[in-house]
Amino acid sequence: MPGDQGFGDPVVHPSEGELDAPAAGGQREQMLSLNRQRLELSGHKLNDVIGDGGRGDLRLVPHPLVGRGIKIEQAGLVQDAQKLNQEERIAERLFEDLRRQGVTLKTQSDTEVILRLYEREGISFVSKLNGMFAIAIDDLREDALYLIRDRIGVKPLYVRDDGTRVAFASEIKAILPESLTGMATPAIDVEAIHHYLGFNYIPAPWTIWQGIRHVMPGTWMRLTRSGAQTQRWWRLADQQERDHEFGDWAEEFMAVLDDATRIRLRADVPWGAFLSGGVDSSTIVGLMARHVKDPVKTFCIGFADPRYDESAFAAEAARRFGCEHTSEVAELNMLDRWPKVLHYLDQPHGDASFMPTLRVSELAAKHVKVVLTGDGGDELFAGYDKYAAFFARPGADALDDDAFRRQYFDSISLFTPAARQALYRPEVARKLAGIDSYEAAARPWFDEAAHFDRINQALYLDMQLLLSGNNLVKPDRMGMAVSIEARTPFLDWRMMELAFRSRGNTKLHGGDKKHWYKKAAAPLIGDDLAYRKKQMFTVPIGEWFRGESHAWLRSTLQGSELLSGLFNPERIGAMLDAHRDGSANFTRELRALAALGLWEQHHRDRLASSVQL
Repeated sequence: MPGDQGFGDPVVHPSEGELDAPAAGGQREQMLSLNRQRLELSGHKLNDVIGDGGRGDLRLVPHPLVGRGIKIEQAGLVQDAQKLNQEERIAERLFEDLRRQGVTLKTQSDTEVILRLYEREGISFVSKLNGMFAIAIDDLREDALYLIRDRIGVKPLYVRDDGTRVAFASEIKAILPESLTGMATPAIDVEAIHHYLGFNYIPAPWTIWQGIRHVMPGTWMRLTRSGAQTQRWWRLADQQERDHEFGDWAEEFMAVLDDATRIRLRADVPWGAFLSGGVDSSTIVGLMARHVKDPVKTFCIGFADPRYDESAFAAEAARRFGCEHTSEVAELNMLDRWPKVLHYLDQPHGDASFMPTLRVSELAAKHVKVVLTGDGGDELFAGYDKYAAFFARPGADALDDDAFRRQYFDSISLFTPAARQALYRPEVARKLAGIDSYEAAARPWFDEAAHFDRINQALYLDMQLLLSGNNLVKPDRMGMAVSIEARTPFLDWRMMELAFRSRGNTKLHGGDKKHWYKKAAAPLIGDDLAYRKKQMFTVPIGEWFRGESHAWLRSTLQGSELLSGLFNPERIGAMLDAHRDGSANFTRELRALAALGLWEQHHRDRLASSVQL
């Protein structure tokens, strides 16, 4: 790396992110060259680059300690200059601090800043970063490898360890092939599928493959010859709720969100925003317009079916803020895109909205390289109907703590425990009978958030599971698939902490979702946009499964060896029949099974004899 490092100095490999230093043009190529030089001087020769057409390339670096996979993003080092000190308004604070300490910085790269901070402060430096990132630091002085993931898990970071070597990457496909890693093809993790049927996605740290795990958000791992150490470096649950006056809260809310938006506009490439015309995206675009001279470029896809079309709201928001708006009417039935989506995701996801998210990303990629989104607003401020529905249940207030947590979890689950057991073949049911997704994946988060009120407990669970496991995966993976970076102002650490210092009744009050948030944002975006009915960004896949796509669905499910090996074919057939004739609605369940079947088709060559019970 650039600077005054010696032979034993650490090497840093950032996956990507919004860090506290703007990247100069051409830094990706410079970083690759310098890293290659550094490693070869150390006697470690880089293998050939192996591209997979996704988010970037894998570079495996032989090492006396472990095999190391270095993931370099295709998007390069187009990074965000983040403000690291809440009181400071200068993005270059870290540069200046380092220079005052006598550190020579040869580039404007955030990569070099990270390296210098680590040299001086050790792993604790990560608390100074704001934004999204996945970082690997190879410290030959300690004979250790550090893997670090951002606070809420916007950026992925996977680790594969077979006991003799370790590989890591931001895509599973990069560390899966035996030809790259020297590791045998792992078996399917049946427990992960069990959790998938509960959540509609596979929650971290599990992945679909045994032996491949996801580094948890807000966590660093230290890998040495003697094993692995893991430590949380940030906990959202460290916040304490407090009482606020609305006026004071609204002022702080808008100030934090405004600054979080401002600092995410730092880029040396064209930028824009996804705009649906909902309160989240409209607020972000309204704030963007405050800080730029040229019109904000905004993007939206519409549908001919008015039930799923938000384009009129988006057009109104764009007109209101003087945006350069691009909108296209997309084909509604996007099932032909599903295999491509799953290729980019690496794992099965049962959420159909990945398909339109890829479509709007493709549209934006024709014009910009960075987009801002409104993701995170619903989970922070109770924007989904499910929150109002659950807390409006008769007797909800009278539940004891354990009953509340279990019932809330059950209300958001895809397959109930009983439904999963009925779906499994007998031998699979026996193997998984003792595994409770609530106990394994949800209860630890509830325990961590026990000091919050119940609304915030529900939101905290979704922040840790739904947001990082599914909702952030959509803009990140679909955006990176077409080489655009999605930035999320609502997930600035200052906004997340403010949200969980705010009591639940400021978010959900009398059935009014985002209660104080909408009231605070209305002067900026207008009451009509602030209080319009929320419309989910999705497609009517349940209708297709009942009609035009039923034959395709039946063939996909019944032709899957993976599904037939795990599940009772008669039960799947009964679900298909009931859904087709309208006697039951199994849209979500069939959608999840279809995603699993399509994922199997993509990996069929690797799946022979890989399911181990």
